[in-house]
Amino acid sequence: MPTPLDRALNSKNLFLGFTGMVTAAAVWAIWGSDMFPAEADPIGDPENWTADEMVRWLRVRGLLPNENATREELLERIKANLRVPRRSAA
Repeated sequence: MPTPLDRALNSKNLFLGFTGMVTAAAVWAIWGSDMFPAEADPIGDPENWTADEMVRWLRVRGLLPNENATREELLERIKANLRVPRRSAA
């Protein structure tokens, strides 16, 4: 008499589900960054950026800002780190 594990391992649905997950992972690895590009960095003078743009710029570089930081504190942190490159997605 087959056990529940035997039935699960012989299930066509389990095989198709696993195949779908592997395919999705491969598609994401191959085309992920091209199909779903990261939002572009804000351009121009940081003093003219919105607070959201400042926070996004800092987060992309791993410089997580304090949630309660003022606009002036964000601007100061950006100016201190202007040469920090973007983190790669890999």
